[in-house]
Amino acid sequence: MSSSSSNDNPTDPVEAFKKAMEKGGEAQKDFARQFSAMQADAMQNYLAMLRGLSFYNAMFKTTVQSGGRISIPEAERQALDIEDGDLVQVIVIPIERRRKKSDG
Repeated sequence: MSSSSSNDNPTDPVEAFKKAMEKGGEAQKDFARQFSAMQADAMQNYLAMLRGLSFYNAMFKTTVQSGGRISIPEAERQALDIEDGDLVQVIVIPIERRRKKSDG
């Protein structure tokens, strides 16, 4: 005679449910670990991109002067080692329009 308990019976619904719950719990833990690692990698990549952008770039506000001229502030020129005659790329984003009202 075999002295098997309900724990050894693969068709026992209670045991099947317990095993399914254990597997589900482990799957959730594994998913959480993987997702956390993905989030950490994404954040590291984002921060690295920001560092790269800010290391070789400057962001400042300036006023458009007559003839459409703009000036790069001295601190930014020094930080980026920009000298007269250097070619730079400019991205223009209008912030505030200060247009003189015409009489009429």
